[in-house]
Amino acid sequence: MNPTRPDQHAPQSELGTLLRYWRDARGVSQLDLSLDAGISQRQISFIESGRSVPGRDTLLTLAQTLDVPLRERNALLLAAGYAPVYSEAAWNAQEMQHVVRALERVIRQHDPFPAIVMDRHWNVLMTNDAAPRFFGHFIDMAARAGRRNMLHLMFDPQGMRPFLADWENVSRSLLQRVYREAVGHVIDDETRTLLDELLAYPGVPGDWKAHHGSTGTPSMPVIPLSFVSDGSVLRYFSMVTSVGTPQNVAAQELRLECMFPADDATEARHRELLAAHAKER
Repeated sequence: MNPTRPDQHAPQSELGTLLRYWRDARGVSQLDLSLDAGISQRQISFIESGRSVPGRDTLLTLAQTLDVPLRERNALLLAAGYAPVYSEAAWNAQEMQHVVRALERVIRQHDPFPAIVMDRHWNVLMTNDAAPRFFGHFIDMAARAGRRNMLHLMFDPQGMRPFLADWENVSRSLLQRVYREAVGHVIDDETRTLLDELLAYPGVPGDWKAHHGSTGTPSMPVIPLSFVSDGSVLRYFSMVTSVGTPQNVAAQELRLECMFPADDATEARHRELLAAHAKER
């Protein structure tokens, strides 16, 4: 079943299938959903069995109660015969200009450390100047043609992987982040394909789902992402930001990731690297 791409001409039972999918994904019984949404259990049962189609407001109430992502709320509406209510315009569409400007301001202010704006599948949409300069210290970024994906950049043996310290723990942590940071905490088909592609790279640990942390420095409050440069180890941690109270699909799916030095030595070395890279240009 693919809950994210319903047929617009699907039978009414498709709505029931989708609603049941999201209720199961949240681990919620019909009774619990009824109490939380203020809608009778009988009506929910009728919707799931295909015996009735709810009004649009009722359906949106159920979707909100189940914390269904906006893209999938549109799918529920289509399955019920209603028009979508959440815009699926591109991330850089006119209606997104104020959000984009805010993101540009944040990533610009984050220099000299990398800041990257990505979509829900980790495809890079925007970066500040520091990001390509930092990664360009390790590899030829210009040689990586086409759409750039941060996870492929990290896992690819021709990318950043040879420079990652503690590869096994890093790869396990990154794979778990895909699940943890998925919009709505549900893996869609494209994200599942991305996971399959990452797992196909050589040397990816098969026990990544059972990973419970790293054996890093106990005094550190986070697990660092560490890169080896000229014999020294540069340690960074990330802060991930999303748009608050989104009202269209693109706004909900954007993610801003800012890298910070995890120690004073990394900060000093980072500034040296970027200064040297600037002189070489």
